[in-house]
Amino acid sequence: MGKSGPDKAADGNPEHISGQSNKPLSRPAHGLTHKELAAELGADTLAGLTPAEAKRRLEQYGPNELGDAEGVQPLKIVIAQIANAMTLVLILAMAVSFGIQSWIEGGVVAAVILLNVVVGFFQEYSAEKTMDSLRSLSSPTAMVVRDGEAMVVPSGDIVPGDLVEIKMGDTVPADIRLIEAKNFETDEALLTGESLPVRKSENGVFDDKTGPGDRLNVAYSSSTCTKGRAKGIVFATAQYTEIGAIASALRKKDSKVRPVKRKPDGHAGPHRYLEAYTLTLGDVIGRFLGVNVGTPLQRKLSKLAMLLFGIAVVCAIIVLGANKFNTKQEVIIYAVATGLSMIPASLVVVLTITMAAGTKRMVQRNVIVRNLKSLEALGAVTDICSDKTGTLTQGKMVARGAWIPGLGTYTVDVGSQPFNPTVGDVRFDTRMPTQIDFKPQSSDEDDEKAPTSYGSITPPAQLLSESKSCLQDFLAVASLANLATVYRKEGGWASRGDPTEIAIAVFASRFSWNRLALTTGDDAAWTDKAEFPFDSDVKRMSIIMRHNASGDHFAYTKGAVERVIGVCTHYFNADAPADGEGHRVPMNDEFRDNVICNMEVFAGLGLRVLALASRKVDASTPISEDMSRDLVEKDLTFHGLIGLYDPPRAESAAAVAQCHEAGISVHMLTGDHPETAKAIAIEVGILPKRMDRISGDIARAIVMTAGDFDALSDDEVDELPVLPLVIARCAPSTKVRMIEALHRRGKFCAMTGDGVNDSPSLRRADVGIAMGSGSDVAKDASDIVLTDDNFASIVAAIEEGRRIFDNIQKFVLHVLAENIAQAGTLLIGLAFKDKSGLSVFPLAPVEIVWIIMITSGLPDMGLGFERAVSDIMRRPPQSIKTGIFTLEFIVDMVVYGLWITALCLSAFVLRVYAWGDGQLGENCNDRYSPSCDTVFRARATTFACLTWFALFLAWELVDVRRSFFRMQPGSKLYFTQWMHDVWRNKFLFWAIIGGFVTLFPTLYIPVINKKVFKHTGISWEWGIVFVAAGLFFAGVEAWKWAKRVYFRRADTKKTGRQWKDMDVEERVFGDYLGTSSGYSSENATVANGRD
Repeated sequence: MGKSGPDKAADGNPEHISGQSNKPLSRPAHGLTHKELAAELGADTLAGLTPAEAKRRLEQYGPNELGDAEGVQPLKIVIAQIANAMTLVLILAMAVSFGIQSWIEGGVVAAVILLNVVVGFFQEYSAEKTMDSLRSLSSPTAMVVRDGEAMVVPSGDIVPGDLVEIKMGDTVPADIRLIEAKNFETDEALLTGESLPVRKSENGVFDDKTGPGDRLNVAYSSSTCTKGRAKGIVFATAQYTEIGAIASALRKKDSKVRPVKRKPDGHAGPHRYLEAYTLTLGDVIGRFLGVNVGTPLQRKLSKLAMLLFGIAVVCAIIVLGANKFNTKQEVIIYAVATGLSMIPASLVVVLTITMAAGTKRMVQRNVIVRNLKSLEALGAVTDICSDKTGTLTQGKMVARGAWIPGLGTYTVDVGSQPFNPTVGDVRFDTRMPTQIDFKPQSSDEDDEKAPTSYGSITPPAQLLSESKSCLQDFLAVASLANLATVYRKEGGWASRGDPTEIAIAVFASRFSWNRLALTTGDDAAWTDKAEFPFDSDVKRMSIIMRHNASGDHFAYTKGAVERVIGVCTHYFNADAPADGEGHRVPMNDEFRDNVICNMEVFAGLGLRVLALASRKVDASTPISEDMSRDLVEKDLTFHGLIGLYDPPRAESAAAVAQCHEAGISVHMLTGDHPETAKAIAIEVGILPKRMDRISGDIARAIVMTAGDFDALSDDEVDELPVLPLVIARCAPSTKVRMIEALHRRGKFCAMTGDGVNDSPSLRRADVGIAMGSGSDVAKDASDIVLTDDNFASIVAAIEEGRRIFDNIQKFVLHVLAENIAQAGTLLIGLAFKDKSGLSVFPLAPVEIVWIIMITSGLPDMGLGFERAVSDIMRRPPQSIKTGIFTLEFIVDMVVYGLWITALCLSAFVLRVYAWGDGQLGENCNDRYSPSCDTVFRARATTFACLTWFALFLAWELVDVRRSFFRMQPGSKLYFTQWMHDVWRNKFLFWAIIGGFVTLFPTLYIPVINKKVFKHTGISWEWGIVFVAAGLFFAGVEAWKWAKRVYFRRADTKKTGRQWKDMDVEERVFGDYLGTSSGYSSENATVANGRD
């Protein structure tokens, strides 16, 4: 397993010796004690490096990266711009034009290809740079201690000398010399090939020549913690790590060649080789066309592009057929122009840029997108299953109450410094919580010492001196069954660890029972011997400590009240001296019920309640971390309860209400007691306030424990009148069952998680949401990561997802409606025949290419950048099945396309037949002559109309239902609001103005107008254009008005009122409040009418 010599790095730095630091040490790290290593590296094993020193070392040693990221590759982007289906269609059109010696059209198409490649390159390059920077944000992170504060930093910022904390599920960020290891095991298969996890220890010191597999005091970069926890000092980063020496092997890419299916004996017939080669060729073509790579929407749009290409070929054949397959140059050019009119050249590029911009905006809202498909999925979320602690609440717990049987009840006022055990008051009452009315009795707010119904303020030292043993036993468990660190530092107090344990440690420190003081130093009173970390299945954690003075071992346990009292057999019914066994009595069912009642009092106050217990371990019992926890967590003595308050985040209630406005149900899945969970759920608005309207069967289902929920079969879960909004005492397996139950009801759900055990539910959810402070395993299983662990950020992500979805729908609608308009104009234009019997096109090929180039790319990008419409979070989620191609989308596409076609053809007809001589001339598709003047002017009029309409349509699609002149319904600017709206999106504004302005040079510059664009300057014809523009706006506005009326009536018919007019609780809790509201979530997906 180990290597037999001081191996040198095989890559990156050939002089580097295995086990050494970036800057050589006196001996390899595994050959030094951790104190010697800390001294050589200038590290602090308690407070870590200062931020300034960490910054200096980062500049000195460079980032902790292996250099295996490809980054942005410009050449690859250029090739992608040329070698894609849309550009190849343009190249084909250019080849046809040159082939029939239509030099001008071929040259224009060539110029368009070059322009598209150049512009597309810079746009794609910018998008790739953005995505590359965002990918770095979703890279692994590490928990480091700097200047006494624990913080999460990107693994790339780790430097030699950093103090790193590792817990189960974390990826080790660099090579680390352990200084503390508790039940710590790592998976080193990537490095050593060892299939089993390796148990690590901080105490060993090994020979310099010991191989990597046998260095048990070192944790290696890129290995994963499979069990326990550890602290260590970083001694090697980047290519100086063991994994850095074999980084080249990690960079090897997977083969894209399909494997040959073989028989058990290894042989394969010729047909298997043919099958593999055929599938590989199909994959290559699919990747080239984009139909099997990218997000679902990207693949769908690539398939749409293929469909449109097929339609373009059909249109070209129709043109040839209408002209009896005449092979004259102008007929072929007409066919090419008609085909080009159906090609959405900018579609995929604009989609990529829109998604890149969306992910960048999400980072600003504390959301990191790891999987682009989640951008499309977020807008369809109907249910959010969220943790409570740290997500809906602040995750900054404080101990507010404690009950010790035989002694009394303690309540704490923590003041403004929750981590400072010297600040705040402690009250003591000899009664149990069930006998106390927790309401202040003093009317004098200035009298802080005034007595209340739950005791008077008493100094902790006095309480400790007055207790014989019960308080001391309670504090021993609180202090020692605890992995948090609370210590004094310059300028105040600091803490590290889990928020729950910090709160308990602060409470114990109030009475001078500080774990750090008790377990460190030469005269430490206690020594850690074994640790059994919190397990989500048993919901307990235990630790075995050795009392150094007596040599006795004690097991200390804390956890969920029901799970702890289930393994307790005794308790103290009165305070007595430490050696007084007379008051230690057996625990019976009556006392267990009493404990539960007292717990429910605390839980009803919104406190998270834990039970504390202990026992003396028999001297004959061998102590090790490999021993079964069942041997430890048995025959315990119950010492009391501690209640922790985790206040809801200030923004949680508003965020939940926003979800309700958006038709999204919020489910709280928490490990807390049902009463605690229910109190917080009502406070943040997850449960309805009108509980009196809830029937008995629904009330039983709306709040459940995981035990009750898991005891139901799938059929019984499906028969529940509603799925629970709160599941208490939740286990990881319960989350998976909840997701499956939601899926069976046709819901689309997001799930939060932070632990290793949460990864199955994160993968099973439609959108997996990991916490930034969670494990790397959870992050790897997720689609998005919340950097601030805040529920409000989930809502922000959903809003951003809906905005992106809306904007994609808008610019795709704009492109396709424009394609229909162009193709319709050209196909119907086949009816216009000149003296030779050939069709005279109302739009020249160059005009078509120009319109595609000017009115599609930049305006569509502007639509992609459009901000969210005002009611985006006041309508139900969209359907993920239909995606952007809803029935409304398809009808809009046809209506807008045909309306523009009708207006353009009307302009052409009016100029030729109403105010012209009615003559279509001869050979007017090829060159200008006096007989073609009418046709050229009519063509210019049609060109101006189509250009303007395509540009104006982009503005009209900013909101697909509200009037362009009234997009902000609450505005008092009745006549000028539209001016503010068009100026708000400056990118779209200047894209449209640019397209508007560039029309005039094409009309009036000599030679360019007649030779290239096949039209001539117009004068009074502008009257036709302005009238047609007015009719365009009138038609679009009339269509939007008709849609608004239709959807208002449809909503009223289905629900009795519009979605926006419903009470919020009726929208979300309609299923829970009964059928009186007439609303059911089943019709939520169609009830999104807007004014």
